[in-house]
Amino acid sequence: GRHLVESGGGSVLHGGSRRLTCVVSGEIWSGDCLAWFRQAPGNEREAVATIYAGRGGTTWYASSVQGRFTISRDSVGNTLYLQMDSLKFEDSAIYYCAIEVMGPPYCSTGNFQPRDFEDWGQGTTVTVDS
Repeated sequence: GRHLVESGGGSVLHGGSRRLTCVVSGEIWSGDCLAWFRQAPGNEREAVATIYAGRGGTTWYASSVQGRFTISRDSVGNTLYLQMDSLKFEDSAIYYCAIEVMGPPYCSTGNFQPRDFEDWGQGTTVTVDS
């Protein structure tokens, strides 16, 4: 499998911003779906945002982060970002990046489960403080 490493977590004030980075070692294929998930204590892992590696590079966002978070890739394509703005207390969680071969009907609609992704990073913790 491919190796993913997240960074950028830390403490941030409520209403502030933070950018997470995920470096993917190995080839990213045009059929890949790159995703950010998060998991808060006591909660199930949930999808936050995806970007399709193929034509169009379509994105999808969970309703809870729509308009506040932005997922993107660098020009080379092996680095994934999650720009988080207007952070809320409920955004506190461990954030994971993941990658899997997955077409737009699933990747770009959020119609998938965490178990559908095989390759994961180790996670980076974001804590939103007052």
